[in-house]
Amino acid sequence: MNIQESKLSDHELSRVIGFLRRIRGPFDETIPGVKPDAHWNIVLELVDSHIQQQPMDVTSLIELSGATYGTGNRLITKMIADGQIVKVPRGPKHKTAFLAPSDEMRNAFVSYAMHVKAHLAKTFGLRSGSETEEYYFGGSYFASHIISPLQGHDINSEALRNLRFLLHNDNYFASMRNMWSDFRNDIGRKSSFDLVPLAELYGKAEQALTASPKTYDVVALNIPWLGRFAASGLIASLDDVLPEAAINPYDFHPSVWSTGRWNNKQYGIPIYCTIEILTARKDLFEAAQLPYPKTFDELISAARTLHKPDQQMYGVTWSAARGMTIAHDFMLFVASAQGSIIDIPRKHENWRDSFNDKDLKLRINSDEGLAAIEFMRQLREVSPPDVQTFGSEESIQCFMSGQAAMSFSWTMRAARLEHELSSKVKRRVAYLTPPVLRGRQPTAPVGGFLLTIPANVEPERKQQIVNAIAWMASPEAMKAHVRNGVPVAPRFSVCADPEAMASSPIISFVDRMARRNELNTWSRPPVPEYVEIERVLGNEIYEAVFEDKPAKKALADAETQIYRYIRENAS
Repeated sequence: MNIQESKLSDHELSRVIGFLRRIRGPFDETIPGVKPDAHWNIVLELVDSHIQQQPMDVTSLIELSGATYGTGNRLITKMIADGQIVKVPRGPKHKTAFLAPSDEMRNAFVSYAMHVKAHLAKTFGLRSGSETEEYYFGGSYFASHIISPLQGHDINSEALRNLRFLLHNDNYFASMRNMWSDFRNDIGRKSSFDLVPLAELYGKAEQALTASPKTYDVVALNIPWLGRFAASGLIASLDDVLPEAAINPYDFHPSVWSTGRWNNKQYGIPIYCTIEILTARKDLFEAAQLPYPKTFDELISAARTLHKPDQQMYGVTWSAARGMTIAHDFMLFVASAQGSIIDIPRKHENWRDSFNDKDLKLRINSDEGLAAIEFMRQLREVSPPDVQTFGSEESIQCFMSGQAAMSFSWTMRAARLEHELSSKVKRRVAYLTPPVLRGRQPTAPVGGFLLTIPANVEPERKQQIVNAIAWMASPEAMKAHVRNGVPVAPRFSVCADPEAMASSPIISFVDRMARRNELNTWSRPPVPEYVEIERVLGNEIYEAVFEDKPAKKALADAETQIYRYIRENAS
């Protein structure tokens, strides 16, 4: 018997594994004297990697076991000798092998998982027999279930007739506008929506939120802008209306929900999130017998091997244009060196609740900043010759056209690699955590947009607006977007939906990153000075990487300019 022949689907089995992780984790963490059970962890991770069709090597399995290297290695060696683990050759030309669970281990685990499923089904009131067998683990009794199609009856209110939206001009918001208009009929006209490019959105939002009377009811803000608009009193706290809205904060990953918080108040609802990741051509790496890079050095080494400019094939592509794009990548690489552009004592999802933005300390001129510039200079050598003109669109087009072996990309754009007809890399892409400076922990920034409400809105109207936002951010709406090729799922229920997960490999990849606490909201900190920080870095880092300005001077000059701005704008 194999997994497919059992009475558990792959989706259910994966949910059982996730449930077992969540149950066992707190026990290991809270009970004194308890150590992680390496055997337990090895079995879970091996079966899960088999379900997800993700190759597992010895080193990775030892790390996931929670044991020391020696203990983990000895246990894995014994399990191989006992026939519980089998070695799967990488290919005819490879001497190394991946690890996989044996048939005996898989069958035994499936039997155990079915026992867990049946026991929990009975606990939740289902009778034994066929009803228990038909119970879908992770179904309506948990967050994970097949979300029903989106309905519009709950927003057919005359009070919403004249809602006005200021949004970013991208596929997600265009789809949201169309969905709202379809369900609202004559009440939700497309003319109620203004979609503007990111370069214009900040100024347009500032103008709209300071206008009197207010010209918009809902304003989308780039996540790092929140501190500026919240600290200035231009957007309303939502704490008084959220309890009555059809939105469950606990259905959002904490790192995502926290993007809408500032100074212990919720000002925005995450409407979509996007993660900056590394994409790599599986076929090219397999042909060259290269492992996927996990560190800066490994990425540069792989890029040099695959960089063949005479064949119009480049090692890596990234967004290196002067301004916002190169500033974003610099902040990513600083975070990958375990640094941050401002001093943040504790880097966790709720860091901003205890952060004092009145005494901002910059950490740009640092060892991590120097490491980031050095890495970017090495990237330049294995990039397309005009990479210094590349924004996000040019970079993804280069990779999608088959002209680069790797690319740094936001998941919002990376989804196009599988869905666009013009893509030459469909089903050939590996989605990877961004590489780090050797010895550092993997991390990836959370980006995206928040839906906010202008300040000083009447309480009754404010509740109506947040109810409309709740509909737009509902699991049903988000699932509809995911199935249309937009892999943005900040809600647990959407990530756990089998149909949503099957629609894109990025969904499950980001879900695993979130589970491993590899997402961060501090690499692009939403302090009130963020836009000026981004502007200064966009110039100084560009000059250091492409115009040979000494790295140390560029970083020092950046800090000097930003501190000057802070002094001149101190209230």
